Amino acid sequence: MSAPSPALPPVRTAVIGLGWAARSIWLPRLLRSPAFTVTAAVDPDERGRAAVAGPQGADATGLSVLAAVADLDPAEVDLAVVAVPNHLHCAVACELLTKGIPVFLEKPVCLTSEEAERLAAAERAGGAVLLAGSAARYRADVRGLYRVAERLGEVRHVELAWVRARGVPDRGGWFTQRSLAGGGALVDLGWHLLDIAVPLLGTAAFRHAIGTVSADFITQASSRAAWRDDDNDAEGDDNDAGSGGDAAGGGGTDVEDTARGFLVTDDGRSVVLHAGWASHEAVDTTRVTVDGSAGSATLRCTFGFSPNRLGRSALTRTADGTTRELAVPTERVGAEYDRQLALLPDLLHDPAARGRAIDEARRTIGAIERVYTSARTVQEVRESAPV
Repeated sequence: MSAPSPALPPVRTAVIGLGWAARSIWLPRLLRSPAFTVTAAVDPDERGRAAVAGPQGADATGLSVLAAVADLDPAEVDLAVVAVPNHLHCAVACELLTKGIPVFLEKPVCLTSEEAERLAAAERAGGAVLLAGSAARYRADVRGLYRVAERLGEVRHVELAWVRARGVPDRGGWFTQRSLAGGGALVDLGWHLLDIAVPLLGTAAFRHAIGTVSADFITQASSRAAWRDDDNDAEGDDNDAGSGGDAAGGGGTDVEDTARGFLVTDDGRSVVLHAGWASHEAVDTTRVTVDGSAGSATLRCTFGFSPNRLGRSALTRTADGTTRELAVPTERVGAEYDRQLALLPDLLHDPAARGRAIDEARRTIGAIERVYTSARTVQEVRESAPV
């Protein structure tokens, strides 16, 4: 991880939510980076606090372990990294932003368009910037795809798929309850897919969006995510970084494990989206294809931390009837999170960052809502059809 700029002191950082994502991804990286000084960790759950706390409520590094965001002093915090369950993202981020504390918020940034507007209002009211956490855009192989896409002419069509063989998170906990998670695989994995499409498609709004959802695998024990312990806390989305924190609910499941969508932007480009927590496949595979006026390119890899992954990333370019494989960097799993964190200190001081995350969140959650609306409409028609 890169050292801080000589002109910038270490960022005094509080971590909000002490579930799997915080303990496995964010805290270790923040603690070993010279660009950050972790001053506080916050979780209302005593078990979460106990996981990082030592004697006198502080861990070995001396950070304060607190029970509430209200206990944070804005004068002593430059950034709050928020990794709480999905349904708390907006409320926690709004409280921090209104206090004047900049926020790095794990995806999904919001669960509804109305929440996006609440975040925008809080950012304005507190004068603090909201930064979005979705690390896939910072992968070396994805960056390689972006470089190839620059030589494909006008981008006409993008296909985005992240399909796990087995990877249903926290079955029966908050992650599989719509009221707490906002949705299933579409909100969880689909948010990352739509995020990596931004550099390919630009900021044009989605004019049309249709889709379907299904839940054929979600209740199968064999489809459960195998790379972490979900008995004690909720998976932070595979990116696995996502929302940490312990399961707030318990019991049933009412979200999809698979979502498919077709979207068209205002400027006439199309997107196919396929997100699946589980499938009939043997390994977890992410596939991104970009079709342009001068050729196409495809990246095959595996996002996230699942051990059930492709052996390596593969990037190809096709033009004039010829497909050739291109070199793609090899990096350790999770390196994209280091890369994203290294950019945060400069973003905190960049006036252009204000409002950017919210603008992208509006576009993303708007598309997700419309896919869900389409899927519900189809389901209602099917249920009302005569037998």
